[in-house]
Amino acid sequence: MVILGLTGSIGMGKSTAAGAFRRMGLAVHDADRVVHDLLATDQGVVGAIAEAFPDVRRGDGIDRQALARNVFDDDAALARLEAILHPLVRRRQERFLRQSARAGRPVVVLDVPLLFETGGDRHCDAVVVVSAPAFVQAERVLRRPTMTRQRLDAILDRQQSDSEKRRRADFVVRTGLGRSHSLRQLRAIVKVIGQWRGDHWPPIAPAQNH
Repeated sequence: MVILGLTGSIGMGKSTAAGAFRRMGLAVHDADRVVHDLLATDQGVVGAIAEAFPDVRRGDGIDRQALARNVFDDDAALARLEAILHPLVRRRQERFLRQSARAGRPVVVLDVPLLFETGGDRHCDAVVVVSAPAFVQAERVLRRPTMTRQRLDAILDRQQSDSEKRRRADFVVRTGLGRSHSLRQLRAIVKVIGQWRGDHWPPIAPAQNH
C-alpha cells in the first residue's frame, strides 16, 4: 500500500486537492477533521483541554475561537494543546491505515497541514505539496471572515515556508493556475504512484535489545 502525504501552507488549496483525490476513489485521512471530531465528541479530550485552558469550555464542548486565542502567539500554550491532541490523531491515523490495508487499497492519502513540521513525512512513500504565489494565497485567506493580515502572518511564521516545502516535496501541484490545471497534475500523480510499491506499510517494528 502506497502512503501519499498531502500538505501545503494555509490557503494553498490543500482541501480542494484532497477532495479531488477522494473523487478519484482514494481514501483520504483528514487530520484537521479528526481534531474537529475529537473536540466535538470526545469528552476525555474536552475535559483535558478545559483543564489546560479553563476559559474555553462551553457546556459540554470547546469554544474553538477561544481556544485559538489561547494558543495564538504562545508557543508554550500551543505545545500543551498539541501534547493532548497529537497522540490521539496519530492513533486515528494508524487505525485508518490498518483498515485501508485490510480493504486492499493500493494508495491512500494522509492530509496533514503540518506534515513536515511534525515529521509525518517519515511515514509516507511520497509527499504532494500544493503551492500558489504569495499574492494568491493572501487573497484566498483574507476572504475568510475572521482572518486579518496580522493573523495570517502569525500563522505563516509557525509554518515551514512554502519554498522549503516545495524543496522537500516529491510532487508539487501549482494551484494558482485554475482548478482544471491542478486536477490534471493530481491525476498524473495518481497515475505515476499507481505503479509503485509502498515501503511504509506495514510499519517495521523497532528492534529489541537483548
